[in-house]
Amino acid sequence: MKPKFKQSASIVALILALGVVTAVDAAKDDKVDPALYQGLEPDQAAEQLLEKALVQAGKGTWERIAVAQIYYLSGNKERAEAIFDGIKKKEAGDWMRIARIYYRAGDWDKAKQTFDRVMDMAPKDEDWLAEIGAYYNLKGDRDKAEELFNRSFGLDPDNLYNTLSAAGSFLGVEER
Repeated sequence: MKPKFKQSASIVALILALGVVTAVDAAKDDKVDPALYQGLEPDQAAEQLLEKALVQAGKGTWERIAVAQIYYLSGNKERAEAIFDGIKKKEAGDWMRIARIYYRAGDWDKAKQTFDRVMDMAPKDEDWLAEIGAYYNLKGDRDKAEELFNRSFGLDPDNLYNTLSAAGSFLGVEER
């Protein structure tokens, strides 16, 4: 009797485990259902899709910043900031992405503060120094821009893309 009992118990345990896996997979539900947008007003469709995107982003930092970007650039800055604030351990790259969002939205003061934070965290990242220098130049602060270009080119004097960032900024062209 004991061998059959062990076999039955194993089968029951396997069935329970499969049920748990199925339930967890169903709870995740990353799939986009057309009911989220079809026939809805644009604002309503966007909101439902953005909430789904947040589920899809999970705990991914860059992914959550990407969702927040849509909120921020569409004018829902409060919701975007709440998502930014929900990211507890932001690295320099995360701050750089957030600063770019502020810049694109025309919030230069916030962008500048955030770019400065990036430079404090990663003072030798020549790519970011050139890019941030370009933003300063595009906003009319040529002295700060040239200081950042000098730092960038001092670290990597033959980087084509950094050269293009600097050049474009003198012509009013944003590389990104």
